[in-house]
Amino acid sequence: MPSSGLSILWFLAIVALIPLTLWGLKRSGLATGAVGRVQAPIKPIGQFNIGPGQRVVTIEVGEGDTKTWLVLGVTAQQISTLHTMAPHVLPVSEGVHPTFSALLRRSVGQQDKRAA
Repeated sequence: MPSSGLSILWFLAIVALIPLTLWGLKRSGLATGAVGRVQAPIKPIGQFNIGPGQRVVTIEVGEGDTKTWLVLGVTAQQISTLHTMAPHVLPVSEGVHPTFSALLRRSVGQQDKRAA
């Protein structure tokens, strides 16, 4: 039977490895889904909190020409697709990013014009 001192030493070693492992995952890119130059297949674009436990989230899925933005309604019980749209180029050079609601309004307006 091992001594209690050795058990305590092993416990402290394992507890010390937890933050070290998390730091290593963050540095490697595995925690964000990107390794090297490879991008994650799902990229968060923005979110809007509606209420406690309820929000609207925009994510980008796919790669290359097959990229699509999905607008999702997220609650504690389910995730629902609210809208699907082509990805927009966000104006980074202006220094001001458009709000989520402005992007959604612009996208829905473009879709309505296509249907007419």
